[in-house]
Amino acid sequence: MKLILSDVPLKIQIKNDEIKYVDLSSLNIANCMGCFGCWTKTPGKCVIRDDAVKVYPNIAKSDELLYVSRIKYGGYDSVMKTMLERAIPVQQAFIRLVNGETHHVQRAVSLKNAVIIAYACKQISDEEREVFKRLIARNARNMNFKHYRIMFTTKQQLEDIVANEVQKWEA
Repeated sequence: MKLILSDVPLKIQIKNDEIKYVDLSSLNIANCMGCFGCWTKTPGKCVIRDDAVKVYPNIAKSDELLYVSRIKYGGYDSVMKTMLERAIPVQQAFIRLVNGETHHVQRAVSLKNAVIIAYACKQISDEEREVFKRLIARNARNMNFKHYRIMFTTKQQLEDIVANEVQKWEA
């Protein structure tokens, strides 16, 4: 499965049934409460019943992933950050060592090739780019990315960049 998660509505043409597009800005996704109910009370399922419970199983199943997020202070903007935090049910409470670091054990999560497109209305500073690159490198280890790449763009160029990435998937 190929999954596109975006924090902004995109006008993209998808011709392949294997590609699922999710506009996170149109969904009702509450903040994680940090209750760990997804590990203790209802293993693998969030106790909050909102639209996030329809999204994180698709994150787990996807082998190709495209995140589209505004970059803010060197991180994901709140819509994407909230969704990724709510996706912790795809991980177990148990810890594993990866290259000398501790990371959560995954629950039937496919290895992923990921493209992360970070956009801004203004030019993204070099410092903000570097902070974002470090964040993605850390996330990649914890989210089962076998390969990832990051692209930086402006809001004006976003639709074209995303369309180009989708076209590569459909080829």
